[in-house]
Amino acid sequence: MSDAGRVVPASGYTAILTGVTAGAMAFLAVFALALSLSAGQLAERWSATLAHSATLRLSAPPAEMPAQTAAVLEILRTTPGVLSTRVLEVDEQRALLAPWFGPDLPVEDLALPRLIEVIEAPEGFDVQGLRLRLATEAPGAILDDHTRWRRPLVAAAASLRALAWVSVLLIAGAMAAMITLAAGFSLAANAQVIRVLRLVGARDAFIARAFVRRFTMRALVGAAGGTVLGVIAFVVLPVSGEGGFLTGLGFSGLGWFLPAIIPFLAAGIAWGATRAAAFRVLRRES
Repeated sequence: MSDAGRVVPASGYTAILTGVTAGAMAFLAVFALALSLSAGQLAERWSATLAHSATLRLSAPPAEMPAQTAAVLEILRTTPGVLSTRVLEVDEQRALLAPWFGPDLPVEDLALPRLIEVIEAPEGFDVQGLRLRLATEAPGAILDDHTRWRRPLVAAAASLRALAWVSVLLIAGAMAAMITLAAGFSLAANAQVIRVLRLVGARDAFIARAFVRRFTMRALVGAAGGTVLGVIAFVVLPVSGEGGFLTGLGFSGLGWFLPAIIPFLAAGIAWGATRAAAFRVLRRES
C-alpha cells in the first residue's frame, strides 16, 4: 500500500478539491443528522406532553356558571383515570387572549367559557365515557383530549425527519459525484505516469489502489475537519439548547458521539467512488 501511494502526486488542485468537498459535505451532514435525531425527540416530547392532558370548555349563563363548574368538577373527581383538575383563572385566560386582542381585554365583561385543565393518570381515562356523562349531566361542557393537536405535530415531525434523511442521502451523493470527478481529473493528469507504470509491468489493480488510497485519506481528513467545525458550531453558536433560537435542535447524551461516524462514511464513499472511477478510466485507456 505504501509503494502504491507514491504513484499519485501528493499535492495539486485535486487534493484541495477533494478535501474541501469532503469537509463542506461533512459540515452539512452534521446539521442534517442533528435535525433527523431532533425531529424524533420533538415528536415524542410533544405527543407525550399533550397525551397526558385535556381541556374542558364549559359554557353556561353567568348566573349558572358556578353551579355548572362545581358539577363538572365533581364529575371529573369521580372519573377513574383523572389525576387532577384545575380551573383557569381570569388572568390566565387574559394571557391566552393577549396575543390576539391585547393585554387590556376586559375578560370579566365577556361571556367567555370556563376552561378546566384535566391531567390524566398514567393509565388514562375513558374519553368517550366521560363525554357521554358530560352530555347527560352538563350539556354545556365540551372535552378536548388534544388528539387533533397531537396528530399534526407527530406527522410534521415524521416528515421533518424523513426530509433530514433525504438531505443526508443527497449530501452523500454530491460527495460521491465530486470525488469521482476529482479522481477522474487526477487520472487524466497522470496519464503519462500510468503508461510508464504499465510498461514496467504494473497491473491496473496496483495503479487503482494508489489513487483509491490517496483520495480516501484526503476525504477522511477533510470530512474530519468539517465534522469538527460542525460540532463546534452547535456548541458555540446560539442555534440549539434552552437559550437558542432553535430550541430542541441538536445532540444530547450519547448522540454527541454520532457525528464521529461521518468521516468514516465519507472515507467509504470516497473509496467506492474513486475505485469505480479508476477502473473505468483504466479500462478506457487500455
